[in-house]
Amino acid sequence: MAISLSPRHMHPSAQKSLLVLVATLVLIRGRLSSKILSSLDKQRASESDLDQAQQQLYYEEQDGSRTLLVPFQGRISKVRIEPVSPDTFAKHAKHFPLVHDQRPGVDKNFLKQLAAILRIVFPSWYSKEVWIVALHSTFLVLRTVLSVGVARLDGKIVRSLVSADGKGFLRGLGLWFALAVPSTYTNSMIRHLQSKLSLHMRTRLTRYTHDLYLSSAPDLRYYRVGQEGGLEGVDHFITTDIASFCESLAALYGNLMKPSLDMFIFTAQLSRSLGFAGTVLLFGNYFATASILRAVTPAFGRLAAVEARLEGEYRAGVARVGREAEEVAFYNGGLREKHILWRAYLRLIKHVNSIYKIRIAYEWTEDYVIKYLWSAAGYCLISIPVLLSKRRTIGVQTEPHPSSITATASGGSTFIKESENVVDDAVAKRTEDYISNRRLLISLADAGGRLMYAYKDLLELAGLTTRMYTLLSTLHNLPPLPDFNYPDRVEEKANPKIAINDVDIRPPNNDEPLVDSLRLVIRPGEHVMITGPNGVGKTAIARVLAGLWAGDGNVIERPERGVKGVFVVPQRAYMVAGTLLDQIIYPHSYPQYLKSGKTIEDLMEILKVVHLEYLPDREGGWSTRKEWRDVLSGGEKQRVCLYSGTRNIRL
Repeated sequence: MAISLSPRHMHPSAQKSLLVLVATLVLIRGRLSSKILSSLDKQRASESDLDQAQQQLYYEEQDGSRTLLVPFQGRISKVRIEPVSPDTFAKHAKHFPLVHDQRPGVDKNFLKQLAAILRIVFPSWYSKEVWIVALHSTFLVLRTVLSVGVARLDGKIVRSLVSADGKGFLRGLGLWFALAVPSTYTNSMIRHLQSKLSLHMRTRLTRYTHDLYLSSAPDLRYYRVGQEGGLEGVDHFITTDIASFCESLAALYGNLMKPSLDMFIFTAQLSRSLGFAGTVLLFGNYFATASILRAVTPAFGRLAAVEARLEGEYRAGVARVGREAEEVAFYNGGLREKHILWRAYLRLIKHVNSIYKIRIAYEWTEDYVIKYLWSAAGYCLISIPVLLSKRRTIGVQTEPHPSSITATASGGSTFIKESENVVDDAVAKRTEDYISNRRLLISLADAGGRLMYAYKDLLELAGLTTRMYTLLSTLHNLPPLPDFNYPDRVEEKANPKIAINDVDIRPPNNDEPLVDSLRLVIRPGEHVMITGPNGVGKTAIARVLAGLWAGDGNVIERPERGVKGVFVVPQRAYMVAGTLLDQIIYPHSYPQYLKSGKTIEDLMEILKVVHLEYLPDREGGWSTRKEWRDVLSGGEKQRVCLYSGTRNIRL
């Protein structure tokens, strides 16, 4: 049997119209691109504006929010930041009770912890993250609907080939290219929205954690979380763990919803062809697959949590060497630090290798069940409508043939009437059903595989959720430090003093006091030197006076914190990142410096007091950016700290 299809060429007028349309679109695109580029060039900021934005960082709005100034590609982007209110922290604190010695897993505790974190990520039903999830869900549903359409169209194209229907084949091919456009666009949008959702969740969670972690007195969580909270490697929690958690959560939503929706719709479509028996066997296949994979699935949640902890330890070791590089160099301790880092790295690598070994057996079983067992089950299910059909036809008729109808007249006589030509296309119909059902089964197997893979991702998310919950619950459950007794009467404010009366000085989480029943009174103009051997509590007294530690006993009386009261200079000099001006006015920001009304001349006067008036000229001006802890000498760094105390008192 030979099938001949005569190709149809496009009419010359249609070709000309198509060329004109393509040329018009290219011209419009070029003009739009040139207009956009020209408008962007007009919006480019000058070098002075970029430097000013980098120096200022932000400006305050009337409602208390701040607008960040971010130089990017020659322009200044403005990002509005609304700080989390203390009432929001207080409302969320009840959802973060401390949990000790928790083993990550998909259980009730995991759902409670995830729900508590989601209250932060999705603050309201009208937040931008909710709209992204809704749009993402729409494209996921659209992708499933298009998959069903493609499967049915695939069967119709093959049916047209088998039945030698040239017009039907060309029509199906045109629909195939038409469906390709929304299908490819939908796939791209699903990936884009997943990345966008992850980024928005990370931004929301990072802002919340920053506001909670970098809290001012009397909370000072950034100072107390390690010693009092017992949480090590906070930098790894805030940077790597937040990013990993948000990426895992955003990916898991698509990996769960899309396969679940595919399995529901594809199963509903297949049940029409498979009948009751085929549908029962299909669900039996689901149950058997889930039981087998659940039995062989390792505890990926615990493994992921341990990996994150070991990664944090290794990262902290590398950061410690960079932070204490000068001290290590003085001791010539590079070889010792290398051994410490290598030991931490080997612990991490051994754990990662053990995970890879565990995954061998799991992935072998998973691939065998999902790829081969599901394929075999699919062929059996497809054969049900064909092999168990009560009526079969095996003929292939490519030409129309006349059929006859026997009828009985009113007088009792019988006659035979030739009917219209009928095409016997039973094989083409079975081929169409086979191709459509096979494509649906392949998609169904892929959805089942992704759903089974999602369980492994869910276990890893459980481990990351445990780490995120540990960070947030530890920060929320740090009680504020006891406040000082500030003078409230006019005569007491006129004659301020620092008074400690029968206060025990002890480190946090330690019952053994360093100093018993300390009594100390310091008035303005008095100089007090506390002497003694190492470890007796000299620095501890300064920490209690500064409000970093809680004194045990009576309330400490002293003026208020900050520039209007007592300013305590730390023992070790701290150099902030930024310009020389940022270093000099620290801990105030540039907008606060402008708001104070002070000038560079005022700063120079105080620099002369601590004999640092040569710094601006030597370093190239106030806007010079350097790593100041490496540029300034030890004595200069200490005098800069002394300058900060002098500036806060005088300004």
